[in-house]
Amino acid sequence: MQISIYRKENQTADSINNFTDFYYGLRMHFFASDLLYKGLSPKQISSAVERAMNVAKSSKMNLREHFRPVFSSIDNEIISDCKLSRLGYGLVLMNAETKLSIVGKWQLKVLESFMGGNNAH
Repeated sequence: MQISIYRKENQTADSINNFTDFYYGLRMHFFASDLLYKGLSPKQISSAVERAMNVAKSSKMNLREHFRPVFSSIDNEIISDCKLSRLGYGLVLMNAETKLSIVGKWQLKVLESFMGGNNAH
């Protein structure tokens, strides 16, 4: 006869975390890999995600709300990816390689919006 040891564990925290992750996930409509179609290389995307997450950390943002590591399939290959909120996607694009025109255009668009319009010189 085998004896099983039963230990009751409080799993409320796990349930709340799972619900919170699900809730945040509903607002994450972008993938870092989407930037492959904008001309960024996988290495450039990884660097941009890392820098964006560092910005988020230093700004005391809740990373779980804007960045979630996932796996994606591209061309029958599984890749490490990151699911992003709108703000997370913007931060990644803002922190991407500045020699790419899509990045420069995005940065100018954000600055123009911040400064109050297209002709804010």
